[in-house]
Amino acid sequence: MKIAVVLGTRPEIIKMAPVIDEITKNNDECILIHTGQHYDIEMSKQFFEDLNIKIPDYNIGIGSKTAIKQISIIISELEKILLDENVDIVLVQGDTNTVLAGALASNKLKIPVGHVEAGLRSFDKNMPEETNRIIADNCSELYFVPTEETAINLQNEGIAHNKIHITGNTIVDACFRHKDIAKEKSILKENIIFDEYIALTMHRAENVDDSERLTNIINALLSLDKNIVFPIHPHTRKSLEELDLYEKVLNSENIQVTKPLGYLDFLYLISNSQLILTDSGGVQEEAITLNIPCITLRYNTERPETITAGGNILAGTTSEEISRNINHILDNPDVYKSMQNASNPYGDGTSSKQIIKIIKDSIINDTLNVKKADSITDFIGYKKYSIKNDITVNQYEKTNKGHIIEQVFDDENPLCISDDLNLKDMDIIVKIFKTK
Repeated sequence: MKIAVVLGTRPEIIKMAPVIDEITKNNDECILIHTGQHYDIEMSKQFFEDLNIKIPDYNIGIGSKTAIKQISIIISELEKILLDENVDIVLVQGDTNTVLAGALASNKLKIPVGHVEAGLRSFDKNMPEETNRIIADNCSELYFVPTEETAINLQNEGIAHNKIHITGNTIVDACFRHKDIAKEKSILKENIIFDEYIALTMHRAENVDDSERLTNIINALLSLDKNIVFPIHPHTRKSLEELDLYEKVLNSENIQVTKPLGYLDFLYLISNSQLILTDSGGVQEEAITLNIPCITLRYNTERPETITAGGNILAGTTSEEISRNINHILDNPDVYKSMQNASNPYGDGTSSKQIIKIIKDSIINDTLNVKKADSITDFIGYKKYSIKNDITVNQYEKTNKGHIIEQVFDDENPLCISDDLNLKDMDIIVKIFKTK
């Protein structure tokens, strides 16, 4: 089995590390393609070294360009690479420009795409990541989703339920794999000046490119009587400098600014923090995995399950709300303990094993590749039925040829569809084809 892994940013490298590990353990061939979307050596190459991942077979090296140029270059370069390598499947992870380009290029070359962490939705198309993940999902053949909620998102968009697999999130695998190593090897522990601190990460364009939002966030942090450690992203630093805020942050007694961190140092930082402030999606997942309360500096999140579970709070970007939420958590032991003990919705750390097994089974069973039609198929339409008898999803679809169940409702609540789900007393929406 020959698997291409296309990645280009720090979160992708982190989350795909255990998947790459699992490919190697199974004696399968991994073609590692790095687009260079995170081009700073401290934010990219260092992660491969920290995580003991092989040096990429290809490095496209797109660097600092506009999103359109990044995407077009990646697609063009991937066409050559993927045609030469003749892989069985391409894996992409998340919602970056790399993911969008990787999924599009593979789809146009008729190479199956497996989307790791599929189905996330913020329902805010002002976020470029939302468009990226929607298009990537529409180009994919296998969907490795972290939760039932993300599976339902895909069902609502017409994705066939038999292509959706709830595997948990590989961030749990990565955290478990590297937490002890970080504790042992991180050099950051010698440099943090505070005994107790809040860890801050901030990089999203919706915050750092919006002068009002960025100013509000910084004002809230400067007014706190809590200590903060802030590994600063180069783009965030540039925006702060343009607003004459960087020196204020740098000279603040309660904020320690550090350079961008390697993964082990970053994992050490957040795992030993009291609280995490972030606008990152991946850090929200890491926080609940590490049992650290999290405040998200956004107005929406594609990780709503962290909020439902009780480990994360959306605070927006106003100074008042940020300060209020920080003080509410840190000054109330019961609130803090409740968030700290929130149940992790992202699984038990076996996501990577499940993903590779599903791919292998799909190849063995010849269900992965898109096949040419060999009979005339007419689309009849969508129908809604109320099921009264004992019958599973698998039994229903085998009995009713041309029927594909797209949604299942228990009363008014949508359910995640599985082959063995009993449909008795359920309402279903079915896509019907007439086959000849």
